[in-house]
Amino acid sequence: MRILMLTNTYPPVVSGVARSIVAFEQAYRRRGHEVMVIAPEVDGADGDESLVVRVPAIQHFNGSQFPLPVPAPGLVTAEVDAFQPDIVHAHHPFFMGSTAVRIARSREIPLVFTHHTMWDHYTHYAAAADSPAASKFVGALVAGYANLCDAVIAPSRSVAALLRERAVETRIEIIPTGVEVERYSRGNGRQFRHKRGIPEQARVIGYVGRLAPEKNLEFLSAAVARYLALDGGAHFLVVGSGTSEEQIRNTLADAGVADRLHLAGLCEEQELINAYHAMDVFAFASQTETQGMVLTEAMAAGKPVVALDGPGVRDVVRDRVNGRLVSVEHRQVFAQALAWMFSRPVKQRVALRRAAHRTAELFSMSRQADRELALYASLIRHAAARGEEASPWVRARGRIEAEWELLSNVAQAATRALEPGQTQLQ
Repeated sequence: MRILMLTNTYPPVVSGVARSIVAFEQAYRRRGHEVMVIAPEVDGADGDESLVVRVPAIQHFNGSQFPLPVPAPGLVTAEVDAFQPDIVHAHHPFFMGSTAVRIARSREIPLVFTHHTMWDHYTHYAAAADSPAASKFVGALVAGYANLCDAVIAPSRSVAALLRERAVETRIEIIPTGVEVERYSRGNGRQFRHKRGIPEQARVIGYVGRLAPEKNLEFLSAAVARYLALDGGAHFLVVGSGTSEEQIRNTLADAGVADRLHLAGLCEEQELINAYHAMDVFAFASQTETQGMVLTEAMAAGKPVVALDGPGVRDVVRDRVNGRLVSVEHRQVFAQALAWMFSRPVKQRVALRRAAHRTAELFSMSRQADRELALYASLIRHAAARGEEASPWVRARGRIEAEWELLSNVAQAATRALEPGQTQLQ
């Protein structure tokens, strides 16, 4: 198959979406499929990227690490025509997502959309639009976009249920991003601890991810600080970067445990795996996840998870089996869950680690890539059965249809945003 992916974020930008795209892309190429990625220009991108088409973008939009693609219809037409994709896969509903609709409609090929992110929780990145009405508008816009597609991939049951509640009628497949279990199983935690000045016998609570407000790090750092104040042998290892770093520092300083905070910054490849292995327990409190790839990565490294119950998280964490699923957002309750983990007898701790690893195996990259490829194949067969070739007339009609559908979706989302009530993912 020739698979065309369109995304607003792609390496060297660090994000869960970018990592997910690369993971599937590599899995497809290992199986002999061709993949082309269309993504925004970004500072630090490799100029020799193979089968990656870059489009103009505004860098560091609103102070974030993310580039903002500049609308440029037709800019990639020549590259797409030369590639002749069998299927189009959009990883965002905005910007490059609109380009994906135009490409698919004008060529009469299937369009797939992965609902990676709870975008209605991210309106703070556009400060002028950060309001309840804006959140409702975005949620409605995403649901409408899903209905423009031939299939939607939901990374978890939670997201699939939300999409149905928001009147998405398109075919939905639950396919999480896979994890390279064998690769994440092999790491040198002792070496990482030594390098970062973490005592070999310390009890280490870890976090991996962007240090951003939507990750609920104010709560997480306060809960971990509360536990550290009670356990003098515990340390907090934070892997990632972002605007919340200062807040984490201040929270642990106020609790008098700043000397046991280890901010490792960005870690990639084997260093990231070693970081997971340096942890004893992985802690997570985000309420905006569709899956939480870091949970399965931590479990592949044999680390049980203490997490706040939320979308995506509840699909992975089983309370008292592979970790603790905390049902209320209360610092003391979360700290008690951490204490429960470290107070288990050795035999129970071993059982938790083994259960975590077994959970990761259910999310193996090989299994998820095969499922996604099977979805592609079924959509391509269905499109072929329609039998309409992409003649100049069909292309012109498809372009007109695409523009009308995109404009109609915006208008309908605006109308729904003004209506009372909107389903939120809890």
